[in-house]
Amino acid sequence: MITRRSFTTSFLAGAAAMVVTRATSAKPQLTNPIGKSSLAGNPAFPTRYRTVDVDGASIFYREAGAPGAPVVLLLPGWPSSSAMFRDLIHELSANYHVFAPDYPGFGNSDIPDRSHAPYTFDVLGETIGKFVDKVGIGQYVLYATDFGGLVGYRVMLKTPQRMKALVAQNNPLFLGASPWFGPLVSYWKDGTDGSREKVRQHYLTLDVVRDLYLTGVQDTSLIDPEQWQIDYSSLQRPGAADISLDLLYDIRTNGPALKSAQDYLRAQKPPTLVVSGKNDILFPAESQLRYREVVPNAEIHLTDSGHCALADKSEEIAKQMHVFLGRML
Repeated sequence: MITRRSFTTSFLAGAAAMVVTRATSAKPQLTNPIGKSSLAGNPAFPTRYRTVDVDGASIFYREAGAPGAPVVLLLPGWPSSSAMFRDLIHELSANYHVFAPDYPGFGNSDIPDRSHAPYTFDVLGETIGKFVDKVGIGQYVLYATDFGGLVGYRVMLKTPQRMKALVAQNNPLFLGASPWFGPLVSYWKDGTDGSREKVRQHYLTLDVVRDLYLTGVQDTSLIDPEQWQIDYSSLQRPGAADISLDLLYDIRTNGPALKSAQDYLRAQKPPTLVVSGKNDILFPAESQLRYREVVPNAEIHLTDSGHCALADKSEEIAKQMHVFLGRML
């Protein structure tokens, strides 16, 4: 996010545990409101691995950059975690103060019992909103990919004054299902245990996770196999697979939230950059071009990659962000 079939779950799980053990829960100082950065040209800052308590759950996050620099909030997609942003964090940290949390049930965050609270996008939006408060973020640039859009737009709508710019990467803003979602349709319609089990067998596999990274990529030798192995390892944590199934089922409820996000973006027209892989099998290029329907001045750069465009195009995407944010902030 090694051979495809020689993956050892216990090794990666142990490594993840070591990361969490070393994480600190110390609360950072309140970052300043967004303004012009004076850090251009400085070396990259080291990434810190931290945890913070949100509603009794330990939320893991990566942080890099200087307090006082403009904040960039990175929200990952399914079934990934903040690990997907490792390279981007390094490339942004000289100019920005970067935060990348893991959702509850993903990555190195806790897995709260599903019986205590449902796993829905509304709940994830509330959790990330509280995370933003807990770590002392004021205003921020929202970077949202895949599920990160469904979560991030809810955060945006609740505290719109905080989001100063939007960077969208391969995420949905308009309803519409590509063939990739076909096996989910029956599950959305009936929600039965049988449909749920079919979704489990179809989507929660190493092959599907790997294909999210490789499909649409011109040179697959540039993709580190560790990336999809880490994602798949996360799905093997006790309870994690059922959380993914809950969220895949909850996709069907996102119409009103997406409509509200469209209305807000249309009315406020925040600075918007779309940096998506044009060969995405989930959200194809035409869906990304539709951002201009609500933000006519949106800057759209479609790179020759797939759904997980950061896996092979992180440097290109970071350069686009530096140019865009350098003008806008």
